[in-house]
Amino acid sequence: MSNSEKKPIHGTALAQDLVDQHWQSKNGVLSVEGHLITDLVAEFGSPLYIYSARSFRQRLSDLRGSLGPRFDVFFSAKANPNPAVLAQFVAAGTGLEIASAAEYIRAKKAGAPGNRILFAGPGKTPAELDYVISNGIGEIHIESFEEIQRLAEITERRGMEQAVSLRVNPAQAAQGGAMRMGGVPTAFGLDEAILGDVVAKIAEVPQLKLRGLHLFAGTQILNAETLVGQWRHGLSIARRMIELGVALETMDFGGGLGVPYFKSDKPLDLSIVSEGVKELLKEIDQDPSLAKLKLMVEPGRFLSAPAGLYATSVTSVKSSFDEVFAVTDGGMHHHLAATGNLGQVIKKDYPIILANRLLDAGDTPQKVVGPLCTPLDTYGRKTVLPMPKVGDIAVILQSGAYGLSASPVGFLSHPMPAEILVDGDDVSVIRPRGTFENPITALP
Repeated sequence: MSNSEKKPIHGTALAQDLVDQHWQSKNGVLSVEGHLITDLVAEFGSPLYIYSARSFRQRLSDLRGSLGPRFDVFFSAKANPNPAVLAQFVAAGTGLEIASAAEYIRAKKAGAPGNRILFAGPGKTPAELDYVISNGIGEIHIESFEEIQRLAEITERRGMEQAVSLRVNPAQAAQGGAMRMGGVPTAFGLDEAILGDVVAKIAEVPQLKLRGLHLFAGTQILNAETLVGQWRHGLSIARRMIELGVALETMDFGGGLGVPYFKSDKPLDLSIVSEGVKELLKEIDQDPSLAKLKLMVEPGRFLSAPAGLYATSVTSVKSSFDEVFAVTDGGMHHHLAATGNLGQVIKKDYPIILANRLLDAGDTPQKVVGPLCTPLDTYGRKTVLPMPKVGDIAVILQSGAYGLSASPVGFLSHPMPAEILVDGDDVSVIRPRGTFENPITALP
């Protein structure tokens, strides 16, 4: 927000902080790199996903600044697999982490060379493995004994070697993340307790070159000490693999870096991460067996969530049993996560603003709901905004990750929203809007 607009916007303190950090405004209207939200919606329609290239680059720069030059960054494509978004990160020098053969194709379309792509995921099919191996890929991250066997058969048949990494479910889970994925029974990775058996099994396949460790014990971690503690435990697993005879070259600390979605959330403190990394590097440098490791992280949400907006227009305002409802033309079919139906047990509101009325007082408790025939289609339950009007533009912040691609776009056959990328003066349609005749649109 410009300095001339000193009056705080409506909504939560988190919404205010996010607008201040990632967006701009003019005369009380949100803007994206100088483009007013009202103009963007008028030109490209509603609902609409809007991404800021400048914000993507800034998030990556901030992360690199905290980690230092010894860490290689791989963007996790699952967070936002639009090739135009992936291309932003590839152009900035990141690799890509994928979880399907289709994401591999999108990664290549975005300009990523095969040796800058990692393939993780617990259910890789033989067809997917065969496809990526035949077309060239940097590392495949092994997550089951069946996968070892499949890789053995494919590489033997093709007469090819393949670099692999071992994804380990650590005995010590990361505490403080929104979703525990380590230290508990899980489909992800192989348990640390059977590390010796797994390494021995891979060693039986001469075509497989075990060179890496992939640690992933949690996601959506907002506590910096928790994150660094998880990485430190990963080093102990790396030492054990080396003791088992593995010529370890890469240490993938995984993702898990969180972003604040709810009013009680505090952002991940990168200054604490930076200090923790310095101590981690001292530990690595003092151990000759670890000193030459290539260090990697693979964040997705952290890099892309703050750079995206989901804009949807108010189509109706009504009152029911003394509650105000703002009904919009977008909802859970486009942004499932914002409704709390992508894993939340307790439903809480994402940061929402009326982007064309930023300076109006937020004085009306209301429910912000979509057009679908289900009460699940609610993304503002206890939201306090200005009294809504038909034509207002409700914007859900933190929408650059796990948005459209993580949503049930076919539900009730409403047309898919367009996705646009703003990069200074350039505004590009990176997915066309659906129509009544063809509601689900493909990528260009």
